[in-house]
Amino acid sequence: MHVTRQISRRTVLKATGAAAGAVGLTTVTAPAVAATGAFAHPGLLHTGADLARMAAKVKAGASPYTAGYAKLTANRHSQSDWTPNPQAIVYRGVELRPRSTWPQNYGILYIDIHAAYQNALRYHVGGDSAHADTAVAILNAWSAKLTKVSGSADRFLLAGLQGYQAANAAELVRDHPDFELGRFQKMLVDVFYSVSEGFLLRHNGTPAPHYWPNWDLSNMACALATGIFCDDRAKVEQAAEYFKHGVGMGSIKHAIPIVHDDGLAEWMEAGRDQGHSLLGVGLMGIVCEMAWNQGIDLYGYDDNRFLKGAQYVAKWSLGGNVPYTPYAQVDRRPGIQTPTRVAPADPAQMRPVWAMIANHYTKRRGLSATYLTQIAAKSAPEGGGDYGPNSGGYDQLGFGTLAFTRDKGVTTAATPTPSASASDAGSGARPRTAASASASPAGGGLAATGSGDVVGWAAAAGVAAVAGGVLFLRRRDRARQGGAQ
Repeated sequence: MHVTRQISRRTVLKATGAAAGAVGLTTVTAPAVAATGAFAHPGLLHTGADLARMAAKVKAGASPYTAGYAKLTANRHSQSDWTPNPQAIVYRGVELRPRSTWPQNYGILYIDIHAAYQNALRYHVGGDSAHADTAVAILNAWSAKLTKVSGSADRFLLAGLQGYQAANAAELVRDHPDFELGRFQKMLVDVFYSVSEGFLLRHNGTPAPHYWPNWDLSNMACALATGIFCDDRAKVEQAAEYFKHGVGMGSIKHAIPIVHDDGLAEWMEAGRDQGHSLLGVGLMGIVCEMAWNQGIDLYGYDDNRFLKGAQYVAKWSLGGNVPYTPYAQVDRRPGIQTPTRVAPADPAQMRPVWAMIANHYTKRRGLSATYLTQIAAKSAPEGGGDYGPNSGGYDQLGFGTLAFTRDKGVTTAATPTPSASASDAGSGARPRTAASASASPAGGGLAATGSGDVVGWAAAAGVAAVAGGVLFLRRRDRARQGGAQ
């Protein structure tokens, strides 16, 4: 059994200014996070307060949480009898050179990660420790065996997507007494982060604009998640700085290059296709949410630029007309299109990316975001790992209706949530957390992006606000029987 380091004091982490201009991962001109202060755990996509809110809402039978939880419990990956299938090397992509062949087996990894995440989330919401034990068994099996991710250039997508997902699954059970925390941290750094860092620095030996935004965004997500999970401030600072000023297409002003007069901001891949645009919005939201939970506000960076870009993709995906200015690729290699008009969009095409973003801007920040509100309501309840049989259906962990639906409470600053108390350490118990929101008024201005949020949310929420400041949950575990397999 390992001993986890408990952090008793949490200091608000504040983003500081950064010098203008494009930079690479290793060029950090000013710290994005305060030099002092510890990381909050859990503190990737879900904080302790988030987990407490989910459990309390489901217990109270509140909508739409119950519908979101029903999606989770019905999913085949969330069952406690899941058996992992760890591999020593995971490959993605088909190499065209005849002497370089390998079995493309990355599907084994992403379905096991989804099973670990879903079981861990199900434990926190429902209280059955069998699901926590299953999540730990899956993650321990992989950290004991996996040594490398490889393949074609697609290995960078593998490292980025499955790296951030693995970190999020593990964050939910990091204090479980049977979880091999140190070994998992080493695997994240050596196997996933090392590949993601290499991509953000060198872009597979190509000019930085060579790859579409999703390649950068997935690897940014991995770098940020690894930094938080491993309490590595330098990695967190590097990822936040790359988001703002990175040379690749995933940094925010490359991914969202044009702000139009109507308050919408063009998503660079909207000229490519809808599916990759939905993926990109989801990944940028993931980066913003993980940063927010550590006190770094990327959501609001550059006058809420991400809000304007997400609104653009939401309106377009709902079948609306959006302006489009052709974006010239610097590197015009075969396979990278140079579109001249926005691509067709199918309103029926959905990914589980909207609840998190819509709830941040409309519930946390009190901003109007009609298109986000409408598309979040339309896609509810969001599932996960059930959006198609191929890897695209597993690019997001999902279940946002359960995880990110919030009561109205305007907050103007990102603040990390305190970790579990020392008395909860290593017991497998759900941490007791404060579920409260600042009531301070929203600060700053934003171009009008729509109205009528109340109507839109009525279809997806309708939950009465929780009165009071602190919400304590009683542990509802059954007695643990045995350890991780």
